Amino acid sequence: MTPSTSQPVRVRFAPSPTGYLHVGGLRTALYNYLFAKHHNGKFLLRIEDTDQSRKVEGAVENLISTLGWAGIQYDEGIDRPGAFGPYVQSERLDLYRRHAEQLIERGKAYYCFCSPERLEEIRKRQMTAKLPTSYDRHCRNLPKAQVESLLAKGESHVVRMKVPLEGEVSFDDVIRGTVTIGCEVLDDQVLLKSDGFPTYHLAVVVDDHLMKISHVIRGEEWLPSTPKHVLLFRALGWEPPVFAHLPLLLNPDKSKLSKRQGDVAVEEYRAKGYLREALVNFVALLGWNPGDEREILSLDELVGEFSLERVGKSGAVFNVEKLNWLNFEHLRRKSDKEVLSMLRDYLSTSEFSSTHLDDAYLLKVISAMRDRVSFVREFVENSPYFFRPPRGYDPTVVKKRWKPETSELLSRLIGEFSRLENPGKEEYEAALHRTAEASQVGNGQLIHAVRLAVSGMGAGPGLYDILFLLGREETIRRIAMAIEKLK
Repeated sequence: MTPSTSQPVRVRFAPSPTGYLHVGGLRTALYNYLFAKHHNGKFLLRIEDTDQSRKVEGAVENLISTLGWAGIQYDEGIDRPGAFGPYVQSERLDLYRRHAEQLIERGKAYYCFCSPERLEEIRKRQMTAKLPTSYDRHCRNLPKAQVESLLAKGESHVVRMKVPLEGEVSFDDVIRGTVTIGCEVLDDQVLLKSDGFPTYHLAVVVDDHLMKISHVIRGEEWLPSTPKHVLLFRALGWEPPVFAHLPLLLNPDKSKLSKRQGDVAVEEYRAKGYLREALVNFVALLGWNPGDEREILSLDELVGEFSLERVGKSGAVFNVEKLNWLNFEHLRRKSDKEVLSMLRDYLSTSEFSSTHLDDAYLLKVISAMRDRVSFVREFVENSPYFFRPPRGYDPTVVKKRWKPETSELLSRLIGEFSRLENPGKEEYEAALHRTAEASQVGNGQLIHAVRLAVSGMGAGPGLYDILFLLGREETIRRIAMAIEKLK
């Protein structure tokens, strides 16, 4: 049975500012966003920066920019204040200290004065004995007077959670059902570090309660920590939220998705020219489906269809070929005006930034190439001849298509083209047919040679589309140049 809650839906995405946004993080943010919007709830962005040693300058700004690019708008966060801020954990330290003290007063936590050297020695002994590495609870039952004396001396210490020594912890997970863990396998986790900063475990529980988070939707790597969080919620007298742990993202070989086998940063896919609609659509389908055969879905459609009940348990394979196909489909569905705007943006940062190309011409290029490209950049990469004369000629095509008589045939064709007035595609085609017939050769022999001459390539859109776009003078100039270079 699916766990539920009567309180308003409030969810959060809570990354650490340690660098780029991983595609797994994008999926977590997206699922939280979709769930909130589907239930008319609120989506929060919280920055978990309690590990200051891993903090990367500019990471928060990059995160906000990337989420905005993806269309994932949060309702409350670092730059969108709400009633439950601040939304950066390093600005909430007093709250964590206060609740750590409450846990100590209730006998649910204790001060630990063990030095790093002692802890390392324990770990080594346990590893030698092939035992699980965990704290030996040396300070768990220190006499109160001794604790007070050590505190008065200013001894360095942490605060640890006092996990029950027996029994079980159970909780319901929307995706995985009931999960039960024996207390004997749980460590007396550090809650407050010696520098006064909380660990993830204390901070996340305090924040989720005080920010009235109704559902915690996060990656399954946090599943082993959840029993500790449930214990902390109960120790503080709070009702835990509903949990949903998302399946892992996998490489095609079923290993965990990692940078070793390809790009994992959202920023890298953005820089490569993937459409946000395609990436969001793709990421949404990594572990979830709409319950039918549809694969191409807009963000609004995803909001309308999303439910946690259709998220699977098994890992989801990150298939770049599928992402490329989705990019092609989403690009194909965009209007000419939208594609023109994106092409203009791309050209402004390319070698053609200073080349004057009017909208009418670019729209014709888009029409000719639309079904042959998956990315906006490919309008240029796959057909550079629409933007400049060929800088070379494909040697394989030259060897196959440029015969001893080709130069003479093309010279005759130049004469035919020169007599045309404002030719359209039909006029170019008729002129080529006349030349082939008069020269007693097949049309194909001229068609392949002309394509090579004007584009430098052996494939592309229809030849007469290319000639019409280039215009008579440019077509003749390129054919003459090819005759000169390839004779």
